[in-house]
Amino acid sequence: MDLVPDHIRHDTSFGFLDKSVAAEKLFNPMLVSNFESNTMYKTILEELRRSKSFTFSVAFVSPDAIASLKQPLIEFPGRGRIITSTYLGFNSPESFRELANLRDLGIEVLVYENGRQGFHPKGFIFEQEHGTTAIVGSSNLTSLALKRNHEWNLRFSALPGGDIVEQLSEAIDVQLSSSTILTDAWIRRYEEQYVPPKPTRPLSGVPVPGTGELFQIRANAMQAEALEEIAKVRRSGEKKALVVSATGTGKTILAALDVKAVDPKRVLFVVHREQILDRAIEEFSKVLNLTIADIGKFVGARKELDRRFVFATVQSLGTLDKLGQIPRDYFDYILVDEVHRAGATMHQNIIGYFEPDFMLGITATPERTDDFNVYSLFDYNVPYEIRLQKALEEDMLAPFHYYGVTDFEIDGEVVSDASKLSTLIAPDRVDHLLKAIETYGHVGDKVRGLMFCSRKDEAIELSSLLNQRQVHGRQLRTRTLTGDDSVPVREAVVRQLESGELDYIITVDVFNEGIDIRTVNQVVMLRQTQSSIIFTQQLGRGLRKAVGKSHLIVIDFIGNYANNFLVPIALFGDSSLNKDSIRKKMIEAQDVGAVSGLSSINFDAIAKERIFRSIATTRLDSLKNLKQSFRDLHTRLGRPPRLIDYARFDVVDPVVIAGAKGNYWDLLNKFKVVDEVPNPAEDQALTFISSEFLNGKRPHELLLLQHLLDTRSSTSEIGLRHLLESAGASSDQATITSLERVFNLEFFTEGDQKKYGSPILEWSQERISFTSEFASELDESPMFTEHVKDVVDTGLFLSRHRYRWDKQLEVGKKYSRKDVCRLLNWQSDQKGTMYGYKVDVYSNSCPIFVTYHKDDEVSASTSYEDSFLSESTLRWFTRSKRTLQSKEVQAIVGNHVPLYLFAKKDDAEGTDFYYLGQATSSNPEQTKMPGDGGRSLDVVTMDLSLVSPIELALYDYLTTGPALSSETQDPQSTLEPEDETPNMQCEQFMDKESATTLF
Repeated sequence: MDLVPDHIRHDTSFGFLDKSVAAEKLFNPMLVSNFESNTMYKTILEELRRSKSFTFSVAFVSPDAIASLKQPLIEFPGRGRIITSTYLGFNSPESFRELANLRDLGIEVLVYENGRQGFHPKGFIFEQEHGTTAIVGSSNLTSLALKRNHEWNLRFSALPGGDIVEQLSEAIDVQLSSSTILTDAWIRRYEEQYVPPKPTRPLSGVPVPGTGELFQIRANAMQAEALEEIAKVRRSGEKKALVVSATGTGKTILAALDVKAVDPKRVLFVVHREQILDRAIEEFSKVLNLTIADIGKFVGARKELDRRFVFATVQSLGTLDKLGQIPRDYFDYILVDEVHRAGATMHQNIIGYFEPDFMLGITATPERTDDFNVYSLFDYNVPYEIRLQKALEEDMLAPFHYYGVTDFEIDGEVVSDASKLSTLIAPDRVDHLLKAIETYGHVGDKVRGLMFCSRKDEAIELSSLLNQRQVHGRQLRTRTLTGDDSVPVREAVVRQLESGELDYIITVDVFNEGIDIRTVNQVVMLRQTQSSIIFTQQLGRGLRKAVGKSHLIVIDFIGNYANNFLVPIALFGDSSLNKDSIRKKMIEAQDVGAVSGLSSINFDAIAKERIFRSIATTRLDSLKNLKQSFRDLHTRLGRPPRLIDYARFDVVDPVVIAGAKGNYWDLLNKFKVVDEVPNPAEDQALTFISSEFLNGKRPHELLLLQHLLDTRSSTSEIGLRHLLESAGASSDQATITSLERVFNLEFFTEGDQKKYGSPILEWSQERISFTSEFASELDESPMFTEHVKDVVDTGLFLSRHRYRWDKQLEVGKKYSRKDVCRLLNWQSDQKGTMYGYKVDVYSNSCPIFVTYHKDDEVSASTSYEDSFLSESTLRWFTRSKRTLQSKEVQAIVGNHVPLYLFAKKDDAEGTDFYYLGQATSSNPEQTKMPGDGGRSLDVVTMDLSLVSPIELALYDYLTTGPALSSETQDPQSTLEPEDETPNMQCEQFMDKESATTLF
């Protein structure tokens, strides 16, 4: 069935003539402005996915934009062409080298050289099987123009006979007639005569290359906010504070700016290594205009305590006999760098000995694996945190382009950390490594790279082998550094890398932290990710900004590891322990094309599948993981965290941690935090509220509970309507009736009713109130009241941040069958008889659930061949033994009932489905399908057309790649193996044939 030309006609008519025209909205005209997710980058990715060739005609090209498009261009199966120019000298020789490197991908690059006129077009033309799509407007091929700048670009499509197609073709031909094929010789000639554009004057604290001129350093927006928050802590009378600031975000500059604001008489800066001390002196001198007379060192033989600013190492100062020679109040202001190391004796000696007016600790990683509480040293005062993702969004760090690349296989087995050394350094694996570096790595800029290996012997042998090889025709120069090398040796090798004498330093874990090599522009990971913290530390080695450095390249070789799920956890900073949250971020990264500012994350097809498989099969929410997360937040707060704390600090998903034992109070008892347990009635009520409302998918129940808890009085249905309306939530009679049935437990199955006990509300039209029993429990148990309020407050917090209150269901969100019954105001929870779909007369709705990749063990009579024809249309099958005369089929075929379409990739995802939107049916056909035992069964198939197309990345995720086998399915469980009981409820795959209907 080939309807694409009709789709273009209808979509074009919808866009240009009449928006009421029925259209699939796949080819409709659209203004691309880089507002929210409507970016040029995303739009280009979408068009590449459905095109057979493309031509980009752009005046300006930047190396980082090419880097962010590298993986999509590698995967592009057709022909490509880029036309650019030397106009205004914007395109550097480095840009042209990056463009030339695309030739191996089958992309032709040409340079427009008509010197009589400037070259300033911004056009992206895509040839598809049945037509042409063009994007013309203001965006060049630069990261800012594709992702962040306010731009206007019009996307439109046309059929081959359209005049605009001919105009575009003629315009390209004109450009080609005055263009030259980009060659290495052309680049060399260009470089010889190239004069870069005059640099723009920096805003603050950055030297202009070649001038030596330095402008006054001023706080950026985040630093200014941090300084104000630190000042608030001081004004409140506190004498200590801890600032968490990601590596590369200017922690030392921030500290110096705070010192400048306070203007103390004597300052002590404590660091753990002398080379960091020298860098701190340099940064302080820039901010405070220090002279040599102002600066003293307390390190080795130097004991210069008579200076206003004293910079000391922990080792030189931290012994009790050294400290005893200095008055406790000698310093007015003390700064402790890398304070996460403060569990060591010497750190604690210094912090415990001095009595300054104020002490500031700074660190990028306050989380500890040794259970030492860094926060307690600073009285739990944390005025500000600048985490990695936020710092990237605020342009405080160099953007990175991450490539997850499939690691080498030998004899069908993927290499791993446990492989023999001979396998790790096999010639074919070295070839595989070099090919990835040539494909993804820097071409124009000189490489200054770090390479992390799994073992010391691997690093040594690999360095020797690489030094015999070439990349882009240049001899590789590498050195190995391990823990056996002395500090002077490490410093000498680092200087070689910074000066350009080396291309890579190859190491194991030497550079995880405590090293500042600003010029590093490439990080290669040839090792299993054992910890998201270590992964982030290694990534952070290359994120510092430097003159001439536009971006960081990260090449990560993904093996067949069970803990590959740690990669997205680290990249996205997602500590929710929620599989759906991590999957969603993976899908969105592929869809939007950018994360955390201008950075991008890309995986090749096999690496991506390995990541998703790892997410599906791991148990993120084990009691061990939950307990560690609890301890981390307890350490941060100085008290046991409440559910709302998990939400506010964006750590573990409160739904995950509260659901581990039914309710959070029971979990705290399991963790031995509290001895008291809820009585049976309290336990049932808390489990009810936590299980049904905490996820925030519908705020109505939570708003009512909050009102009753706050007022401790009753309301009426009229009062409830006013309450809901004032909150911006729906208040129709169907919803009110649904709330009543939920609170009196009539909505729930017999099993849930038994689990939840007695209703907590009394409900009549005139009076809605707590039952006397529930009110008594609240009055008699402050702890019970606190837990109930915590669940309600947290549920509303999640609802505000995750869902819209004016919609029953949101496209792209995930829902279980039970959720859908409640949110569509069904009379009862019918998940047990809903299966693939169900027409519900009571609510006048029909949800349809599609598991796209069926389990291998599904019977023939239930193995339906539901398949997407496009992002807007699903070819769908009813349950077997149905004909066009079946009443339920007539309701669907005639569109007599709203159709809500849900889908998931396979059963390994658990019980929740992505909501794809409302659909209409068309083209029904009665046909046959194979049944068990060779029988032939009646079935009806039809097209379900969505109101709006599925986001392409979600579409790709659902429809591509193999399904996980049933052996690897591990629905997310919150119990350790020894805790499993027969009462565990797990919704299994449901087939269509065994379902009953209301007709």
